[in-house]
Amino acid sequence: MSAALPTSDTGNALFLKNMAQLWRVDPELAIQLDEIDDDQRLPVEATKSGQWTCAMSTPDGRRCYLASRYDPVKESETRLEQASLEDKFCLFVGGFGLGYDLKALHARLKGDAAIVVSEPSLPLLATALCCVDLSDVIATGRFVILTSDDKARLHSRLQPHGALMMLGAQFLTHPPSQQISGEFHKRIRDLLTDYVTYVKMSAITLVKNSQITCRNVANNLGTYLSTPPINIFGQSFSGRPGIIVSAGPSLRKNIHLLAEAKGKAVICAVQTVLKPLLRHGIRPDFVTSLDYHEVSKHYFEDVGDLSDVHLIAEPKATWHVVDDYPGPVSLLNNEFAALLVGEPLAARAGLTAGATVAHLSFYFLRHLGCDPIIFVGQDLAYTGSVYYVPGVEIHQSWSSEINRFNTMEMREWERLVRNREILRTTQDEQGRTLYTDELLFTYLEQLEKDVAGAPVRVINATEGGARIRGTEPLTMSEVLERFCREPLPEGCFAYQRTVKWWDDSRLSPARSELSARLAEVRDVKRICEQTTPLLIELKGLAGQPDRFNRRLAKLDELRTQLNAASRGYAVINAVSQLSEFRRFSADQKLATSAATGPERARRQIERDLEFVRSIDEGATVAEELLSTALARIDTVEPRGEGGTS
Repeated sequence: MSAALPTSDTGNALFLKNMAQLWRVDPELAIQLDEIDDDQRLPVEATKSGQWTCAMSTPDGRRCYLASRYDPVKESETRLEQASLEDKFCLFVGGFGLGYDLKALHARLKGDAAIVVSEPSLPLLATALCCVDLSDVIATGRFVILTSDDKARLHSRLQPHGALMMLGAQFLTHPPSQQISGEFHKRIRDLLTDYVTYVKMSAITLVKNSQITCRNVANNLGTYLSTPPINIFGQSFSGRPGIIVSAGPSLRKNIHLLAEAKGKAVICAVQTVLKPLLRHGIRPDFVTSLDYHEVSKHYFEDVGDLSDVHLIAEPKATWHVVDDYPGPVSLLNNEFAALLVGEPLAARAGLTAGATVAHLSFYFLRHLGCDPIIFVGQDLAYTGSVYYVPGVEIHQSWSSEINRFNTMEMREWERLVRNREILRTTQDEQGRTLYTDELLFTYLEQLEKDVAGAPVRVINATEGGARIRGTEPLTMSEVLERFCREPLPEGCFAYQRTVKWWDDSRLSPARSELSARLAEVRDVKRICEQTTPLLIELKGLAGQPDRFNRRLAKLDELRTQLNAASRGYAVINAVSQLSEFRRFSADQKLATSAATGPERARRQIERDLEFVRSIDEGATVAEELLSTALARIDTVEPRGEGGTS
C-alpha cells in the first residue's frame, strides 16, 4: 500500500524538525527543499516493521526500492556491519536513500567524524526528511549533502572538513542509489578524490613550509612597515583589461604579441617570466612574487633598473628578493606580521592567499578592478611534453649541459618522467588529452574555483595547456583586436607621482613589539621545560589516583601560566604548525579509542608529552627567528621608487 506521505501529521512534523537543523548549517539547500511541493515528493509505502520505503526508476526503466520493504533499519545496520570504519574520520557516501544508512552510520561513528553524501534528487531528499529523523546527524555540522557537481559549491561545503579528510577517508555506497543515479555518484566520487588530493597537497605544503614562511615574514618586516601597501591603487584600473603572463610552454607562441598590449592593458607578469619578457623588450607594469625559497632571487638578478615595474609580493616571499628588488615594492597584509608587531602597525590591504604567483596575479588584477582578465602562458600541464617557456631561469642553469646528445627538450622530458608517480591526464580546450601532475592539477582546481567566483570576464588566451573551466578561450590576436585598442588613461598611474615610497616612522614601535614577543616566547619555553618532567612523572602515576591528582594541581598551575603567554604561544604555533596538526590528530584518535581508566590517562599524557616537546622545539626556532628580525629592523636600508637608495 502506498501513500503520498507518511500518515497523519507525523511526516510534516519530522520534516520541520530536520529542516530546522538544515536551515542552520546549509540554508541554500534548505531553500531548495522548501520549494518542493507536497505533490512532488515520492509516494512511500509502509514496511512490515513500521518504517517507510519508496521506489524510483532506474535509467533502463526498472523499478528499484531505496530501502527494504520488510525492515529497512535492520537492512542498513547489517550492510554497515561489513564496513571497516576504524581510523576513518570522513565518510563519503554515494546515495542518500531514505536516510536509514546515514542514521546507522552516524550511530557507529565516534569523535568528530564527518559524513559527506551525494544525492541529485531534491524530491527524494524532501521525502526522506519526512520519513527518518536525521536532526541529530544534521545538527553536528559535520553532515554535508552534495546535490550537484558544481565544483565551487563542493569546495565551499567541504573546506571546513579538510583536516578530517587528511586523517582518513573512506568511500561507501548505497546500492539502490547506484542503480538509479550511478553516473552522478561516479562524477561526485571523482570530484571528491580530486579534492582530497588538493587538501593533502595544500596541507603538506603548509606544514612543510611554516618555519621558512614565518622567517621570511619576520625578515621582511622592515620593508613591510616602510613601503606603501596596495591600498594606494583603489580601483585605478577599473574596467581596464588586465593580462596575466605566466611561464607555461605555450607562451612561446604569443610572447611577441604582448608588446602590442603594452600601454593598452595592465600587464602583470609572474616572477618566473620577468627575464624572458625583458629580453623581448616588454616591460610589465607589475611583477608578482610569493615563493619562499632563496632560489627566487635568480629571477631578479641582472635585470637592471625596474623603476617602472612595481613588485607586488606576499610577505612570505624570500627576503633576498624583497631586499634587492630594484624598483617600487608593495607587500600584502599578513596575519603573522600582525601577530608580531600588532594590528595597528601591520594593518594594510591584502589579497586571498595565492597557491602560485599566477593565482596571486589574478587576485591582484581583481583588486585593481580589471575587466576582462586575460591569461597567457597559463598551461598547468606539460604542453608538448615540456614545463616552461624557453628562456626561463632554470633553462639558463641547464645551458652548460646542453649539447646535441642532451637537448633542452630531453631535459624537460626527464623532468616529466621523474614525476611519473604523480602524473595524471587532463584535457585541453579541444578535448585532447595531455599530461599534468597532481601539483599542477591542484593549482588548476584552485584557479577554476577562483574564476567561478569572479564577477568579471575571464579569458584564456594561452592557446594550449589544460582547459580552465569558466574561462572564455580566445587567441591572443583576438584579445588585442577586441580589448587592447585604446591606451590606458594617464590617471591610472597617477599614484606613482604622489605616493611616499619609504616611511620608516613605524620601525621604532615595531622594535618594541618584537622585543615583547621575544620575551613571551621565552616564557613559553620556560613553561615547557617545567612541564615535560611533570608529565613524565604523571604517566608513571596513572594508576595511583591520589598521588596523580596532587601532581595534577601543579600541571594546572603551569597551564594557567601558558594561557597568560597566549601571544607567545601563537607565535610558536605559527612557526611550528606540525605540532598543532599532530595534536589535532591525536585528539581525534583518542576520542575514538576504546581505552578507559589508567590506560586512557596514559595515552592522554603521551599525547600531551609529544605536544609539549613540539612546542618546546618550536619555541627554540621562534626565539632565533625573532632575534634575527630585531637585528634586521635595526639595519634596514631606505629605498626609493627605483629600489634601494
